[in-house]
Amino acid sequence: MRAIDLSGKTALVLGVANKRSLAWAIAEALGEAGAQLTFTYQGERLAKNVENLSKQFPKAPVMACDVTSDEQVDGVFSRIDREFGKLDILVHSIAYARKQELEGHFIKTSLQGWRIALEISAYSLVKLADRAAPLMKRAGGGSILAMTYLASQRVVPKYNVMGAAKAALEHGVRQLASELGPSNIRVNAISAGPVSTLSARGISGFTGMASHHRRHAPLRRDIERQEVGDAALFLSSDLASGITGEILFVDAGYNIMAI
Repeated sequence: MRAIDLSGKTALVLGVANKRSLAWAIAEALGEAGAQLTFTYQGERLAKNVENLSKQFPKAPVMACDVTSDEQVDGVFSRIDREFGKLDILVHSIAYARKQELEGHFIKTSLQGWRIALEISAYSLVKLADRAAPLMKRAGGGSILAMTYLASQRVVPKYNVMGAAKAALEHGVRQLASELGPSNIRVNAISAGPVSTLSARGISGFTGMASHHRRHAPLRRDIERQEVGDAALFLSSDLASGITGEILFVDAGYNIMAI
């Protein structure tokens, strides 16, 4: 079996919040395989966390990036262009919905809440891919990877508008895969099982959701962050060169069950 070596590859990871983030598990996998990492953070509250974690990879730039700000997004890609001249891997691990939209009934979702959730959690993939594509074409191709969840396809209590956002995100993965494929840019997503991350804990009833998953998943267990990192490493590598437009489930098999 060929070992995965990402030496000479440049990766941009968006969405690290702390060491429990799936984005961080992915970053560790990519970095340990030799990729040159670049990190972003959203807001000063998370800046110190990301900067401290990035020290594990001393040459990794860390930049502010609010994906609703064209100025900040453009600044990130301008710096990557200046410092590295290309981009091989983009990891989109960004999702947000206002707390009130996740506590009540979906039917009460406000228009503003809908717009915020869809813009940050789904449209941002389109925006980032648009900026990444020229740098990936310069590299001869690339891999764009997004994080999704089964609530894109099924009703999950209290997930509400985030389910709609994930459905839109998954459509974006397929549409982008079709449009960017001729440039040898692959676009995929990982649908991970419940993991106790900062964003997951903001969902009412998350503990019960995770317990149900453990009882009914074929492997009868939670998934580990490292398993998500390993899947991302595979999808980002040449071993997945023929895979694009796909949603890869890393959920101990839960998605195949009818309960």
